[in-house]
Amino acid sequence: MRDFYDVLGVSKNASADEIKKSYRKLALKFHPDKNPGDEQAEKNFKEAAEAYSILSNSQKRGQYDQFGHAGVGMGSQGGGGFGGGGVHMNMDDIFSQFGDIFGGGSPFGDIFGGGRQRGGRSKGADIRIKLSLDYEEINKGVEKKIKIKRSVLAEGVKFTNCATCGGQGQVTQITNTVLGRMQQTGVCPRCSGSGKTVGERPSGAGPDGMIKKEKTINIKVPAGVESGNYMTVENQGNEDVNGSPGDLLVVFEEKPHKYFVRDGENIFIELTINYPDAVFGNKIDIPTLDGKSALKIPAGIQSGKLLRMRGKGFPMLRSSSKGDQIVRVVINTPSSFSKGSKKIIESLKTELDPIKNPYSKIDI
Repeated sequence: MRDFYDVLGVSKNASADEIKKSYRKLALKFHPDKNPGDEQAEKNFKEAAEAYSILSNSQKRGQYDQFGHAGVGMGSQGGGGFGGGGVHMNMDDIFSQFGDIFGGGSPFGDIFGGGRQRGGRSKGADIRIKLSLDYEEINKGVEKKIKIKRSVLAEGVKFTNCATCGGQGQVTQITNTVLGRMQQTGVCPRCSGSGKTVGERPSGAGPDGMIKKEKTINIKVPAGVESGNYMTVENQGNEDVNGSPGDLLVVFEEKPHKYFVRDGENIFIELTINYPDAVFGNKIDIPTLDGKSALKIPAGIQSGKLLRMRGKGFPMLRSSSKGDQIVRVVINTPSSFSKGSKKIIESLKTELDPIKNPYSKIDI
């Protein structure tokens, strides 16, 4: 994957204005309306948008500067996802997030004669699903089979040219203003830019000529994902009237764990030990993401002490490094005693060093 600074052609010390200016220049150069049917231009367009999404955000830029591509996607969904060929954003992401830097909700309409939906190409709607994963699956990575229902163009549908736009997909309005006659071109409201409407359709198809079909898709989930990360599976969304599918967005969420609490790449677990183990120390087998592992309890440990098991946490995305497992030790204090145990504990009062009261000189 290319360095984001190289993608935008700026230095690592570039200002926010320099980054914005460079992105705008690249977006205009590679915009799909200016390069119809050019897959490489579309890829460059998406690549520039993803680089800008990271470098224009101070927090995400700081993570990227520190961790490189492994820092992309830390935290929320907005940090990025996982897509084919290293390009993670789709057209909806780009135009919804960055339209404002071009001075309007339809950033390229006034530049390229505007008009086709979804940034200049006809495409079906995306499908968004949630995929729940347990900690063991996240730790190792997993391949999942998921079933989705998608709208596809029914066989036997016949289309006619849209009566409103005459098959052009665009309509032009002329209005009289104080500055003279103004012409504005936009997407046809009747056919949504496709240039055609449904004529004949088979039984079971909707007014748009679509039917619902179930499909099973294999999803390869990389190790280390967390709630809010997402994966874009290209061309597995709903189709449009031209048979062009949108994308499938798979949003990951974590199932609660019996023992662990997650914090980024690190995990936390609470371990309750008996008093003799706290006094004399011991080795105790405790759960980890990879199975049980021995933890050395040092003699004289205090309740609430944190012990670190290095490399026992989650793997970092797109990296061979792993986080740590943090163990909070809690000493179990019995609530009832036998007579013999009580005598032994009472005898210890005279042998153990008395605890100094730091509040003895404070008047209450």
